[in-house]
Amino acid sequence: MGNPKHTEVSVARQSPQRPDADEPELDDTTGAAEPDDTEDTGRASTSADRSLWDEVRIDPVEIALPAGTGFTLRAYRPAGELTPTDVTERDQDDPFLARRQVIEEEDDETVVILDEELAEEFAESDEDEPSRRRRDADATGDTETDEADDEDATDEADDEEVPVFLSHRGKLLLFKTPESLVSFIRSGAPNDLSQLDSWNELSERVEPADIAPLDEDTYELDLVVENLRGGHDAWDSTLLIEAGEIARDLSYALRLPAVLDMLSAGSSLDNLDEALRATVNGGIGGFMGRRRLKKIGAQTASLGWRTIVGKISAVVDWRD
Repeated sequence: MGNPKHTEVSVARQSPQRPDADEPELDDTTGAAEPDDTEDTGRASTSADRSLWDEVRIDPVEIALPAGTGFTLRAYRPAGELTPTDVTERDQDDPFLARRQVIEEEDDETVVILDEELAEEFAESDEDEPSRRRRDADATGDTETDEADDEDATDEADDEEVPVFLSHRGKLLLFKTPESLVSFIRSGAPNDLSQLDSWNELSERVEPADIAPLDEDTYELDLVVENLRGGHDAWDSTLLIEAGEIARDLSYALRLPAVLDMLSAGSSLDNLDEALRATVNGGIGGFMGRRRLKKIGAQTASLGWRTIVGKISAVVDWRD
């Protein structure tokens, strides 16, 4: 699960029922009363809203963090069509990250020892001509095979759809109200979604009423740590699975390798995610998933997720 997952798990939230929804009103002539025009308009408006998002292939997203709840946008496109967000400025503002990068660069430096080069030359000169030709031919064949494999892997990676958010210079832009989000979209301000071919159409057509995320595009990261602290019996599978989805998407799009590592295949948090998905699917897999969940420490999981939520919160640019 190193790559971001795109399969969302829908949240079954029940809409509050209107007091008059139990029984239709009757009149003296036609029986059931005709639907109110306002209600028809509302349904048409909702349909039009989703039509816009379907056409531009971008979706509004709502994310709740400890600092508050905000709206943003997300899209999926082939990796080869996207320019990743520029995190240079963001990382320079983080002294710990900047120091770590310097250490990594120092570790990557190659020290060339002259004596080793000379020894290699002498070894080649002592080698008989037929052996040298066979060695060179083998090396050329291996190189061509490796290059072909690399090209195939690159093409496959370029075709894979990856997430991109309304972000700028490595910061996720979150807006407290639909009005402020729409105002930003229309402003022409630089952002990572503006590279999409449908961005101009969205900026011309979007209205505040359109900023109505679907249930599966609404994430409550602010509740994750507290839920995990409640123990295995209190764990909310849907909440935690969806948290994993958005965390993977954000860590990929915003270039947060530490978060990606924490959620990568084989990690303790990835094992938690797999076990939760098994319990949701039910059957014998669900039984085995519940057994696996009991082996996962609640404290370890909550500490891990607290770190993830903290790292994501640190790269949010709140807009009012």
